[in-house]
Amino acid sequence: MNRAHRWLCRSRFWRNALTEAILPWALDGVDLGAAPLEVGPGPGLTTDLLRHRSARLTAVEIDRALARALGRRLAGTNVTVIEGDATRMPFASDSFSGAVSFTMLHHVPSVDLQDRLLREVCRVLRPGAVFAGTDSTWSVPLRLLHVFDTMVLVDPGSIGDRLAAAGFRDVSVRVGRGAFRFRARRPRA
Repeated sequence: MNRAHRWLCRSRFWRNALTEAILPWALDGVDLGAAPLEVGPGPGLTTDLLRHRSARLTAVEIDRALARALGRRLAGTNVTVIEGDATRMPFASDSFSGAVSFTMLHHVPSVDLQDRLLREVCRVLRPGAVFAGTDSTWSVPLRLLHVFDTMVLVDPGSIGDRLAAAGFRDVSVRVGRGAFRFRARRPRA
């Protein structure tokens, strides 16, 4: 992430947006279970909110500095932060009771890598577990925020098929103002 983006993702404005709008919309009616996975927490504002919803939360973050800072900040809590690539996660299959990603898929630098990430999330989820999240839709402010930054937008019209191709079932996608949410379930059998 570029400097402006890092600043925004740590800001009071973004914390309020997450608390009042994004997480309630994304997770309305979703049970993540006792041991969910957060993919791409960045500086961890979402992690701060999610950790109160479960007994144990694991976060995987590819950016070394962000992962280490988040791990230090949340040491001694119910959160384990792993520095790692979500397209090749260091977890056994069937490890997590749920998974989430919030406004991070567009930071994965190609559609192929995004699809690999979706397959990996499906692999590490327990049968019947839910993957839920959000991502942004195109806008001028979003484009400006991503100057000199990775931005491979996910088409809300195709994410459902991509989740199904990754192995998920019961896929739903809902487009809102400036964003979309998705939910999908790993099959039970």
